[in-house]
Amino acid sequence: MEKALAIKKFREVAENPYNYLRELKTRYGKKMIGSTCAFTPEEFILAAGAHPFRIFGESKSLSGAEAHIQAYSCSMVRGMLEDGLSGKLDFSDGVVFPHACDSIQRLSDIWRLNINLLHFDVLLPVKLDTPLSKSYFVKVLARFKKDLEETLSVTIDAQALSEAIKLMNRMRNCLIRLYELRSGQPGIISGSDLSAIVKASMVMEKQEVVRLLDVVLEALEKNPVPKNKVKRILISGSMCGHPDIYKMIEAKGAVVVWDDLCSGSRYFEGLVAEDKEPVQSIADRFTSRYVCPAKHLGVKFQMENLKKLIKTHHIDGILFMLLKFCEPFSFDYPDMKKELEAMDIPFLLVEMDRHNEVDEQIRTRVETMLEIL
Repeated sequence: MEKALAIKKFREVAENPYNYLRELKTRYGKKMIGSTCAFTPEEFILAAGAHPFRIFGESKSLSGAEAHIQAYSCSMVRGMLEDGLSGKLDFSDGVVFPHACDSIQRLSDIWRLNINLLHFDVLLPVKLDTPLSKSYFVKVLARFKKDLEETLSVTIDAQALSEAIKLMNRMRNCLIRLYELRSGQPGIISGSDLSAIVKASMVMEKQEVVRLLDVVLEALEKNPVPKNKVKRILISGSMCGHPDIYKMIEAKGAVVVWDDLCSGSRYFEGLVAEDKEPVQSIADRFTSRYVCPAKHLGVKFQMENLKKLIKTHHIDGILFMLLKFCEPFSFDYPDMKKELEAMDIPFLLVEMDRHNEVDEQIRTRVETMLEIL
């Protein structure tokens, strides 16, 4: 398979993820277990013989969700609820709700009362850097494993979990290589293509993802691009489902060389140790990788991580893409703004609704920042 065909497949899945999942269930008859957050331990779902996928909130209208959840909940949470209420997830057998932020916790409660699907809660600790929280996290994951076994009437043995860990690590390694290629050779792959690849990877069968990524990586590594001088942009935030943003940036001669998005690098950052006790190793990955602002690893952790990314990837400017009403990210922003101003790093905050297109006001602001660079 050629690189262009592999990328085309990723884009098709990213544009119509639920169609792909319906076909996958028809083909293999596997249990389909959705997730609402990147804190979902997919290894356990794979080891249970089921298929994990991310619920993105594909619905445009939110009229059903607004009858059940406050309008000041972020559009991602409202969109996921709308997908469930409207029947878009008719292929799904169950959903995992990691208790990341307040809105997802309330989503779990509302979902349980209104949507008849298997329901799994993963009660994550808020503070992740203490011995007690880490031991608690291991017990949470062990409980999730037990819940899957009882609900799906399966046994998750050590061999199956080990194979699932290796498969997820292979996929994560491929995505890391792809990101590093783009950072080292800006323009080697378009931002919208890479965004589609990551989104599709959250949905597709993992063996297929690895196979297609191998094709893309082999082609890109054989055909390096000239290292032209471009302005290097970092996108920071939670979710970014707007490929127009990447096209807009590239049209101005700049390139997004890295991100710290839930829909980007945070999904695949960090590997699970393959030579240690598996439940402990999965817990270790979640507590050591770049963490969601809804969790705590110290007051300065978010800014220190941003500084590391700026230095490692030679960032010229930062675009903060924040969902409206996403309080955990908004709480961190004032402190990061102050430090970035002291560092003389140009940045721009854009608040977006998951279901709105990039409007002219946003386009003008982003283009102005790029022209200043």
